Amino acid sequence: MSDDEVLLEEFEVLESIYPTEFTKLSSKEIQIEAEPEDLLDGADPVKVYLRVSYPDGYPDVVPNMSLEAVDGELEDGESERLLDALKSTGEENLGMAMTFTLVSFLREQLSGLVVTREEERRRKEAEEEARVQEEEDARTRGTPVTVESFMAWKAKFDAERARMKQREEEERHKGLTPKEREEWKRMGTRLSGRQLFEKNQNLEDESLVDDGAVSVDPSQYERTQADDDEDDDRVTFSDSD
Repeated sequence: MSDDEVLLEEFEVLESIYPTEFTKLSSKEIQIEAEPEDLLDGADPVKVYLRVSYPDGYPDVVPNMSLEAVDGELEDGESERLLDALKSTGEENLGMAMTFTLVSFLREQLSGLVVTREEERRRKEAEEEARVQEEEDARTRGTPVTVESFMAWKAKFDAERARMKQREEEERHKGLTPKEREEWKRMGTRLSGRQLFEKNQNLEDESLVDDGAVSVDPSQYERTQADDDEDDDRVTFSDSD
């Protein structure tokens, strides 16, 4: 049987197996539509054309093959990996009609490709959800407060309050008359009662004691138990007696 007769017989078998997918392009070239053997729910579809060109010497040599995406697309490197795998499968089946074997192998590889893509998509979604959740947790949790961070915040807060108070006093001072400004300045240097007390805790400052004040010795007014007993021993007479 000649090579052409071998191909013609193989084409007839392929057309009976793939009645809608098989297309004969020439006496030595065909095209078969292939899709994943197992369709995965929710996964992106992928369907390709496998074009096979048979050189002289087939089936003792591997046919030339190419892939073209017709539904979905093949990402970078996927087409090359599929063709390399098809070539290896062809080398394992030299000496026999291998097109059906090649198409079956391609469908299996497409199924694995779809599963890998779906797993990668779910992994990225999980990573994105974890990232969003982590950002939300960090936002609601806030920054942990330490002694150092609190003291730094307090110093900044106190400095800002001092600046605000100074600005308020400057604005208030602008609206005063010269006499009012002098009075404001004098009142600003006057010590408060607490400051006076802290300055002289024993209240020995003569400016706080009225002239002519008499010093009192509290011990002169202490009553002893003997005085109480003496009062009890006294006899009191009334007119009625």
